[in-house]
Amino acid sequence: MTSSFLCRTPPFLRDRTPDPLVITTSRHQSTSNSSSPIKMGFIGLGQMGSRMASNLLSKTDLPVVIYDTNPKAMAILQGKGARLASSVEEIAQTTQIIMTMLPATQHVEAVVGQVLIPHAKAGTLLIDGSTIDPTASKAFAAQALTRGLEMVDAPVSGGIGGAEAGTLTFMVGGEAKSVEKAEAFILKHMGKKVVHCGGPGTGAVAKICNNLVLGVNMIGVAEAMRLGVALGMDPLILNGVLNSSSGRSWVTELYNPCPGVIPSAPSSNDYQGGFTSRLMQKDLGIAGDVANKVGGVPLPLGAVAQQVYALMQVAGWGGKDFSSVYKFLEGASIEGKRKG
Repeated sequence: MTSSFLCRTPPFLRDRTPDPLVITTSRHQSTSNSSSPIKMGFIGLGQMGSRMASNLLSKTDLPVVIYDTNPKAMAILQGKGARLASSVEEIAQTTQIIMTMLPATQHVEAVVGQVLIPHAKAGTLLIDGSTIDPTASKAFAAQALTRGLEMVDAPVSGGIGGAEAGTLTFMVGGEAKSVEKAEAFILKHMGKKVVHCGGPGTGAVAKICNNLVLGVNMIGVAEAMRLGVALGMDPLILNGVLNSSSGRSWVTELYNPCPGVIPSAPSSNDYQGGFTSRLMQKDLGIAGDVANKVGGVPLPLGAVAQQVYALMQVAGWGGKDFSSVYKFLEGASIEGKRKG
């Protein structure tokens, strides 16, 4: 993310000091002196955020104000009814419920910590869907509380397909009333399930633990499929055996890394879409970092898996779905494919 996220609002907006807002989830109206409807802000229109915001626009009649450093992403959603903001600060000062979907902890610090929390009006609800360090999520929530704001961490599971279809699962950490409000106004329009994981930061904990399991499991399935194919077994039959045996998992059922086994999986589409190996490496790195912060919880398989995904970056697989570890284990590289 570039520094343009820190662009300031024009002076005429800085003079505004809106009254605190009390939100009632049943009527979708504010009980402030203003009769105008609640405005929702959405910041971060990448592969996930753009699809989530699109669902929000199609399923609610409330105004949605968007911001991203990519003008093209903003223009596409403007065509679907979104209102454009000129800066993060403008969204902070003119909306009452704000969702962020950003790449990493440092981006959330730049947007939420440095702009939204200092400039949002009292009573604003902040919802961060980014996958970041859980200790940072907890710290942001505490910082928001000192400013009279509500905040929940709400990372997602379901990938680009789930974001497109509006079937994401949200793992949410925060106070119960804030989680209820987040679900009623925003999350229910973008997902099929909202799980209240506990207090601030627990949504991020759940997401990191989930991706730790997923990253390790994917490598295990890829190794097993590679071994079976090398020994002459039909991959479709092998996967069928796994799915009727103790090796069964979400990966074998829906996301097998061997091309042609599951037509809808990224592996059957040249590993396009889905969740990149670069992001999986990042998430496993977060797991390792927080494990050290809490007293050195050993993550031997997690550490090895992170190294594998790191090596994939060197081999040119960083932008492909993380299931491309199957091809990486063949000794292939993107450059080698091109030359071949």
